[in-house]
Amino acid sequence: MRILYDSKLPQYKTPFGTLTPGQVCSVHIHIPCAVQATSVTLLLKYEDGKTGAQDIHLTKQAVKGAYEVWGGDFSIPHTGLYFYHYYIDTPSGCFRLFKQGDDTNMEAGDLWQVSCVPADFHTPDWAKGATIYQIFPDRFYKSGDCDLTGKLTPYTVHRSWGEEVEWRPTEDGKVLNNDFYGGNFKGITEKLDYIASLGVNLIYLNPISKSFSSHRYDTGDYKTPDPMLGTEEDFAELCRQAHKRGIRVILDGVYSHTGSNSPYFNREGQFDSVGAYNSTESPYSSWFTFYNWPDSYNSWWNFDTLPTVNKMDPAFINYIIEDEDSVVAHWLKLGADGFRLDVADELPDEFIQLLRKRIKGINPEALLLGEVWEDASTKIAYGRRRTYFTAGELDSVMNYPFRTAIIDYVRGRDSGKGLKETVMAIVENYPAEVVLCNMNLLGTHDTPRILTAVVDEFNGTREEMAKRHLSRHQYDIAYDRLLMASFLQYTLPGSPSLYYGDEAGLEGGKDPFNRRTYPWGYENMEFIDHFKRLGRLRREHPAFRYGDIHFFQAGDRHLGFTRSYQGKTYRVYCNRDADPWEIPAGKLVAGFHLQIVAPDWLTLAPRGYCITEDE
Repeated sequence: MRILYDSKLPQYKTPFGTLTPGQVCSVHIHIPCAVQATSVTLLLKYEDGKTGAQDIHLTKQAVKGAYEVWGGDFSIPHTGLYFYHYYIDTPSGCFRLFKQGDDTNMEAGDLWQVSCVPADFHTPDWAKGATIYQIFPDRFYKSGDCDLTGKLTPYTVHRSWGEEVEWRPTEDGKVLNNDFYGGNFKGITEKLDYIASLGVNLIYLNPISKSFSSHRYDTGDYKTPDPMLGTEEDFAELCRQAHKRGIRVILDGVYSHTGSNSPYFNREGQFDSVGAYNSTESPYSSWFTFYNWPDSYNSWWNFDTLPTVNKMDPAFINYIIEDEDSVVAHWLKLGADGFRLDVADELPDEFIQLLRKRIKGINPEALLLGEVWEDASTKIAYGRRRTYFTAGELDSVMNYPFRTAIIDYVRGRDSGKGLKETVMAIVENYPAEVVLCNMNLLGTHDTPRILTAVVDEFNGTREEMAKRHLSRHQYDIAYDRLLMASFLQYTLPGSPSLYYGDEAGLEGGKDPFNRRTYPWGYENMEFIDHFKRLGRLRREHPAFRYGDIHFFQAGDRHLGFTRSYQGKTYRVYCNRDADPWEIPAGKLVAGFHLQIVAPDWLTLAPRGYCITEDE
């Protein structure tokens, strides 16, 4: 017999998840009577292990069968990240109780976590449970031609839309990423009806500012769109037409570095400005750190084309955030609805707080989303614990933990228990308002295509990856796995994010092969129909956008959970086992690989999944 305590279940801790200052939290721990506990204490400490320590002495409140129930209340006066464990006295000695996965463990294991977040923190209602479509602008769709006057050189334009991306390094081993296909704002505008048919509420655009490279993370001019994409008016028209369809548009905010080929640095001399590389008297000199001017300077991950910016430099903050026509103000006034912050862990919390204050001042409903690859509630970067949530900074983050857990499950590397633990850890550790806005992704511009990722380890040289494509056998396996992976993505809490072309069956390994052009005219229509159905599912059943989650099965390659909202409960089942799985029948909402075998039972075949509604 063991001690029972699970912070995720209401019989042990209420309220679930994060707290706000002064909010009362009740805990109940079930201790076997045979332990003969004489006192039970909850030891709560701020993340530094010293500040704000509380010893909460619990009282014996009931006896239930073979267990004594000890309980008590506490509250936290200030925002911050806190941890706790239990200390139990008995006639024969004392011991500490720690967390170990879904169980408890004496004298070893992790601490339980509880975050205290601002009471006035809210995320935009329109973004809660939204369906996101991520577009790499050069590779989505080209409509007409753009005036390339001012396009940074050198660059090449592919002769045909379907050509392979350029992956070969130059003679000195550099990968320039300066090959273009001509995808543009007008092309995206022309395809808005298609995007809307997928149930999309939000478009996230990779960088659009004037830049040398096709990925445009080497910003050349923060306030000017790249000529190949079109004009400011073309962008404004894209936003207007998207808004008419109920679709918002957010931009990539790249504020940790600029391009060396920019008016701010101007190493290549293509701008009529005095950049920091050109003179120590440059108005931009304070933006950058030189070790030995001009050729030795701090750069992002040592790429000399990406000089790192001093984010808290007053001149830089004014230019990006504070000026009347600052960079963020400029794009919001043109119609953008928010920003995704590139490498958010390299932006100081103070910078993000200033940025949030300004964009919310311009548009209270603007969205601020951060690129974070780990559990953002406990993220430590450059020796500092990040306060994304405890300081109310970010509305949403890129939910890479979900991606890893889903892929592990559909590939058979996890029985289901790991996925449950990952999902519930995020749901517990993040503010509820953030959970609903989480960018639940399967593919991005930084990951292999999901169709490839579910079957292939995509290791090897660029030359090997360029030649490698899925075999017919691999494709058949990937087909089933992608259907299930996306089904989970769209039924778990958060905002599912579809990387352009994943819905059309694009495959590809690491960059640049995950950035191929959308295969217009060669789409896998079965995939597209599948994603349209998933989009309708979330539109027609609000529980999948806003509902609570509870797992009732996670193991033996079976997954089962409920989503509940406003009196309606839906049961979600996934079967990764080699054998059929018999499940209780209900009102069938959606399904794949299943059959009705009796009035009260369904059989879910291997690789099958379904949703039933409780009646």
